[in-house]
Amino acid sequence: MNIELGTASSGTPAFMSLEELLATRLLVQGNSGSGKSHLLRRLIEQSAHAVQQVVVDPEGDFATLAHAFGHIVIDAAAQSENGMRLIASRTRQSRVSVVVTLEHLDTERQMRYAGAFLNGLFDIDRQFWTPVLVVVDEAQLFAPAVAGEVADDARKASLEAMTNLMCRGRKRGLAGIIATQRLAKLAKNVAAEASNFLMGRTFLDIDMQRAADLLGIDRRQAEMFRDLECGRFVGLGPALSRRPLTIRIGEVRTRTNASGAKLLPLPERTQEEARGLLFQASTPQPTPRYVPEKAMGTEALLATLGDSSVKVVALQPASVASPPPIGGEPAPVPPSRMEAPTPPEADPHGGIDAVLWQLFGEDGAVGRTVSSLYEDFLSRCRTRRLSGRVLDIVHFRRRLVLAQAGVTPTIAALPGWEEAVTIANGLEEQFQGLFLHLACAAIQGLACPTDAMITQACGSHSPRRALAVLTRMQQLGVVELYEELNGQRVIVLPALQWRTAPGHTSDILAWSG
Repeated sequence: MNIELGTASSGTPAFMSLEELLATRLLVQGNSGSGKSHLLRRLIEQSAHAVQQVVVDPEGDFATLAHAFGHIVIDAAAQSENGMRLIASRTRQSRVSVVVTLEHLDTERQMRYAGAFLNGLFDIDRQFWTPVLVVVDEAQLFAPAVAGEVADDARKASLEAMTNLMCRGRKRGLAGIIATQRLAKLAKNVAAEASNFLMGRTFLDIDMQRAADLLGIDRRQAEMFRDLECGRFVGLGPALSRRPLTIRIGEVRTRTNASGAKLLPLPERTQEEARGLLFQASTPQPTPRYVPEKAMGTEALLATLGDSSVKVVALQPASVASPPPIGGEPAPVPPSRMEAPTPPEADPHGGIDAVLWQLFGEDGAVGRTVSSLYEDFLSRCRTRRLSGRVLDIVHFRRRLVLAQAGVTPTIAALPGWEEAVTIANGLEEQFQGLFLHLACAAIQGLACPTDAMITQACGSHSPRRALAVLTRMQQLGVVELYEELNGQRVIVLPALQWRTAPGHTSDILAWSG
């Protein structure tokens, strides 16, 4: 099948064999403004109906193909590296033509994401090795001849993906079409694999000489590349012509979103008006401060979560606490229960409640052991001269779990929360606080808690330890973890059929308190 690129110097149509192109690859070179993007657009439009296409677009020039030819535009900035790799696999499996726009990423992330996507196209099962035209504009960004200021791992990943595309892609059905402003900036092992060439206007001697060598033109005739008009290219290759052929590229149906360098009249304004525009004071709108929901007292909160009576112990000095029996083990701790306290009138001044919330609200409380917190609790009760009875350590643990979970009156009153508490009662103690924390997020439809919030919910300073608890809960089927294409995490609670909204693992969210 032949596609018409434009008109040859003789006035006859200039054709390109699509079958030969799929087997031999194409290299396009031309300085900025020579018409490279116009050439690529003409080639894409003429072959859109015949073959699947993937366009790697660092500047967002080809997004308009979606309106006329049905290409799907993929904004890489909204995805993660793993998401790009997954989308690439789905692209080949479904045989959908796509435009991967990288314009909202910096250079290093462009290299990483383009490398991930190209590797996703390359690493696919043999049953999906169908023909695909892979067009890479500004290829010198992804296959640089020398190391730049980007990280070495990003450059190596991108260069490896481009090398696989041009060197090994043919057997997998990938036909690389790469365009560059300068051959000297493009890695030689990538450029050398192309068998078809379209050389546009260029001015540097080294680029003209390399172009002449690739086309088999005498170096004394290399000056011709300086005289080429915009939109004219010299072509050579099995898909084009056996001899160098000058081609004027034909018209295209779509246009780029870029406005280009056009002369516009300057606005009419006085010198004082212009000075005011440059030096006027900035008055950004203040961002409303987040005010967290005030939590109810511990006694009232626990009253909404159960119907049993709280066990109490007499307050006594720590020095006379009974040690465990010699030669024996400490008494076993009763099973974890979210139990109700004594009626509020038993503590009319809210003394114990105030001590608990003060203790749990301190930054140093996160990560301390339960026994250490409990001793601090007893000490503060003695300091405040709270006479009578206080909570035993078992029920102190329950209140600590609720405090770490951030349960508020509104949450406790939501339908289904009692079921969440019942499920938490049946879990091991180390899982209860984190389960209720996740349930708080899920029942409100909030974003998935960050790693820092999960660490706090586990009562730890170690994110690794807290994530290990989350992983163990996943292994036991208590939760399910999923990663969205953009890298955000979603946690599902299967027993409740609840799920959090997607959230980044490192974001700081207001509702974390």
